[in-house]
Amino acid sequence: MTGARYDLRNATLVDLIVKAYGVTADKVLDGPSWLEYDRFDISATVPPKTSAADAQLMLQALLKDRFGLAIRREDRPLTAYVLTAPKGKQKLKESDGSGDSGCRLSLDAPRPPEGAGAPAIPPVLTLTNTCRNMTMAAFAEGLTGMPLAQQFIGTNPVQDKTGLEGKWDFTLKYTLPVNGASTGDAVTLADAVDKQLGLKLEQESMALPVIVVEKANRTPSPNQPDEVKKIPAFPTEFEVATIKPFVPPTPGSANGPIALGIRMQPGGRVEVSGLPLKTLMQQAWSLQADSIVGAPKWMDTDRYTIVAKMPSTGDAVSGPNTAVDTDAVWIMVRALLADRFKLATHFEDRTMPAYTLTAPKPKLKKADPAARTKWADANAGGIVLNGGGGPAPSRTVKFQNMSMAQLAEKLQFIGNAYIHAPVIDGTGLEGGYDFNLTFSPIAPAQLANLVIRSSDAAGGPNNSADPIGGVTLFEAVEKQLGLKLVEQKRPVRVLVIDHIEQTPTDN
Repeated sequence: MTGARYDLRNATLVDLIVKAYGVTADKVLDGPSWLEYDRFDISATVPPKTSAADAQLMLQALLKDRFGLAIRREDRPLTAYVLTAPKGKQKLKESDGSGDSGCRLSLDAPRPPEGAGAPAIPPVLTLTNTCRNMTMAAFAEGLTGMPLAQQFIGTNPVQDKTGLEGKWDFTLKYTLPVNGASTGDAVTLADAVDKQLGLKLEQESMALPVIVVEKANRTPSPNQPDEVKKIPAFPTEFEVATIKPFVPPTPGSANGPIALGIRMQPGGRVEVSGLPLKTLMQQAWSLQADSIVGAPKWMDTDRYTIVAKMPSTGDAVSGPNTAVDTDAVWIMVRALLADRFKLATHFEDRTMPAYTLTAPKPKLKKADPAARTKWADANAGGIVLNGGGGPAPSRTVKFQNMSMAQLAEKLQFIGNAYIHAPVIDGTGLEGGYDFNLTFSPIAPAQLANLVIRSSDAAGGPNNSADPIGGVTLFEAVEKQLGLKLVEQKRPVRVLVIDHIEQTPTDN
């Protein structure tokens, strides 16, 4: 909520139900197959100082009115966890009752070994929860909410069946390999509870409340023109902004290293550090570098520091903790570049390489047609570092009940380092399929250049002859799915720079 506006963007209907009813996505069951595939943007007006609870009720009414959403609440048997205490094995210290109650988190990520010849060790994140004055009922209730615990036990509640009374002091440590690779020292949450506390986390089927989708219309009712006009327009320009040439800190300076990139801070402060204008344009227009044409060479080399502040909404609810609306930020960045660098652009179609998806030797498993159509990263963190044993990162995407037309539609987004134009489905395959796709999200040739440049900048050895590893998207599609991305020339939408000045106007 920004002022009188309420916005939800790029949301599936499951996302909207989760937001409206305060449940987790795994508790939204049944319904049509498109429930987690089709995406919608919602913009609405809300009364001043609308609470989050009232906004939920408004969203419930909107879903019923515009999507014809019909739901029912019921209990269904789902896999959950129970906390038990095997007799005589507890490793807990009875609390003396002093101090606050609760668990305090600390993180520890060990440094990898130094030196050119040192072996690469997957970084492991250790999470330490120091708990004081905790009842077992409170501990069990809080387990699902512990940082990263849901990766081990999901979102269902943990039920206390220890039979232990009183309050206890204890420390719980578990680990999470940052790159997803297993290590001999890894400690799962269940292992930690068992070995460190002498308790057991065990799976058990229990009846839990869920939302069952009985009906939903794929196409919402049409917008009324007069209603659209009532929604307040977004501000399109920053309240204030400064632009200066980027000056990297000298080694050993008191200021230390400055982070390169874009920082959007609560309260509306936006900082851009050390980015070339072309890179900033890629972010602002959601384009790849080769989809921007007519850029002078200095746009790849000249770097700037930009500090800007978004305009106040005039809403008393807004403050230093208010989240930044990233979509609005990019609109303002475009206006800033046009104003200060005299940037002028237009879109046009130009003949460029594009791809058609074909099926010479498909290796696909037919899906249950009643299953939801969806895709998600199989790894908790999305990208896995050193996934193939080399420096190339790896990404595994899991697809469920996905048609080939839908896969073609998503490939440009999933593999945007390789594909910069919409993919055409030429497979001729009907129906939905279940499959996984594992590839390097950074093209290996591009990654090799980054490794060489990083080594040169650090004064280290140039290991350009070392294999980078990694599987390209094209290789993955062919070898893992039996499909093929065939390159063709066809009109592709590009952003053309008509004019830009190298020196921005004065602050």
